[in-house]
Formats: sequence, C-alpha cells, structure tokens
Amino acid sequence: MRRAIAFCTVAMLVAAAPAYAQSQNMSFFITSAGPGDGADLGGLAGADQHCQDLAYAVGVGDLDWRAYLSTVSMGGESAVNARDRIGDGPWYNHAGDLIASSVSQLHSDAANLTKESILTEQGNMVNGRGDSPNMHDILTGSNMDGTVSTAEGHDACSNWTSSGEGSAAVGHHDRQGGGQNPTSWNSAHGSRGCSQENLQGTGGNGYFYCFATNGPSQFLRD
Repeated sequence: MRRAIAFCTVAMLVAAAPAYAQSQNMSFFITSAGPGDGADLGGLAGADQHCQDLAYAVGVGDLDWRAYLSTVSMGGESAVNARDRIGDGPWYNHAGDLIASSVSQLHSDAANLTKESILTEQGNMVNGRGDSPNMHDILTGSNMDGTVSTAEGHDACSNWTSSGEGSAAVGHHDRQGGGQNPTSWNSAHGSRGCSQENLQGTGGNGYFYCFATNGPSQFLRD
C-alpha cells in the first residue's frame, strides 16, 4: 500500500511539472521528491524503487537505477558503500551534460557536480542555500570517498528505515553551507535526526541521488 501511494504521488508530481527537453543519455538525477517519511526510505530496496519509479515516470525506467546511499553494519548485515552500488559510469544529467566518467572521477574534484548540473529527473534545479526553503541537505550516509560514514552517532537512520531517532551523513548539492565539509556534495555533516521535520529544519527535504548502473549503448565506455 505504501509503495502504491508513493508511486501515485510521484506520478502526480511529474504530471504537474513543466516539460523540458530530456537527453536520451540521462543516467543521473537528484530526486524531485522523497517518499515523504523523512529518512525512512524503506531501506535500500525502497530507495532504489523510488529512483526506479521517478525514472519510469519520465521515460527512462528501462535502466537499472540505484540510490546513492551507504548503510552501516547492523543486525548481522555487512556495511554497504554507496560507491559500490552505482555501476562504473559514465553518468549524464537530464541536460546530457557529463557528470563523471567513472567512480573515481565522481569522487574527485574533476566531477561536474554543482547546483546547476545536479538536476532532478524532470530537469529542474533543487533549492539551495539562499533559496526559500533551503533543501540542499541530500541523504547519503557516506564519507566523501563514497564509503559508509562511521562518524559517531551516524547509523544511516537505522539503514534508511527510521523517521525518528538516529542520524545520517548528508551532502550539499549546491556545494556551500556549514558543517565539517561544507562544499562536499555527499558528506557535509550529519543530520539532526531522521524525521521529515528534522531534515527540513537543517536545510533538507529527504532527497537523494539516483544513478543508472547501465545505460544506452551510445554512451557506454569502450
């Protein structure tokens, strides 16, 4: 039931959005909406499905989409690194601009990751610092190199199943703000909590990054 409601919400958001020219190469986006329950994304599987649903609604659901999220070792399950979930690249945004050609470039200063290039699946920019409301805190649960954050108190919001207690590492998609690493797109600071209210209170909205692990043959690397 929850997934059905979330999918209907996604469909309505996409239907209401203005139409933009979309690159056939799109293999990266930031979510235009979260599931709506803070950092409770239904675990990695629920987050991946949300990426898939958003992609499907704009015509690229035939690709294999994964959420850029890390998880901690918990309940007998091993930790998962976001960088290991997203394929090998390259990745392109809605406009067809190259974001990064490889995992190593994605996690380097050479990546094309700015407020202007980190577009939603609909081709829109997300509010950043100075906009109202600010929504630049993006859920990742990761260190700057894409491995799981093991900072004190970080539990990836119970591995993306909590909308209450806990904390997760967030990045700044606009590459500015406060925190330990204010210009980091994937590891600026920890969240205040895991509820939608807490995420919004520190400049977020429960958004995260989605990457396609495969892509159209015309942009696969030789």
